[in-house]
Amino acid sequence: MKLPENVRAMIDAGAGAHLTTLNADGSPQVTVIWVALDGDEIIAGHFNDWQKLKNVRRDPRVALSFITPELSEIGMQEYVVLYGEGRVEEGGAPELLNRLAELYLIPDSGFPPPDMPPGYILRIDVNRITGVGGWKDSD
Repeated sequence: MKLPENVRAMIDAGAGAHLTTLNADGSPQVTVIWVALDGDEIIAGHFNDWQKLKNVRRDPRVALSFITPELSEIGMQEYVVLYGEGRVEEGGAPELLNRLAELYLIPDSGFPPPDMPPGYILRIDVNRITGVGGWKDSD
């Protein structure tokens, strides 16, 4: 799915994402992650094989939510929820997280340290967008 320009701009500005995956028992697992764009895919780097990655390998359905600083005409804080399917690739985490640290931390933060493992990249292909704001509501 082609992401709307306002969603792309929000991600490029460094909005933190709440990633929801599904545990084996069907319960949600939620974590906050740094994200970037690779074309219309959303990508995130992870040094370890965390539960979220194990969940995606077993069941690729995911949701990402973002809260924006904008208020709707009735004063409600705007947000966007992206639904899609994820896949996990090995390697590339230090390079991606180094790039994202410039956005999420401070320039030249030195994160991550040079001795980090290659880790994993989570790639998310978005197939539905909802929320309150100027995004296309596909419900």
